[in-house]
Amino acid sequence: MKLAYLFLGPMVLFLLAGCSCVLSTSSGNLLTFVGCAVREFTFVAKKPGCRGLRITTDACWGRCETWEKPILEPPYIEAHHRVCTYNETRQVTVKLPNCAPGVDPFYTYPVAVRCDCGACSTATTECETI
Repeated sequence: MKLAYLFLGPMVLFLLAGCSCVLSTSSGNLLTFVGCAVREFTFVAKKPGCRGLRITTDACWGRCETWEKPILEPPYIEAHHRVCTYNETRQVTVKLPNCAPGVDPFYTYPVAVRCDCGACSTATTECETI
């Protein structure tokens, strides 16, 4: 079994290294892609007292391996849940248009530089639990 991991480990790295080309092709590939990658994302930056500004940036996108299996001791389940999350970011600041007097017009947001499958951290990601 360990021999399989020696083979699969480098294969996963090879697949992730090529994921940008997978993501940039047809939407059918996006439906079957398993992994985590940087992808273009558009949102409207808003702040009370200013007009919204449409921003296109890079964000993390993907699906990560997850599994659960029953075990004999409490908590009676072994879980491995990973999410596509930020590994490295940089901050960008923009000036929002038409802000009311006395309102700070600057808006700062993160830009994804690298993304990985990892444990969900509430410091960088909105984590939902059931």
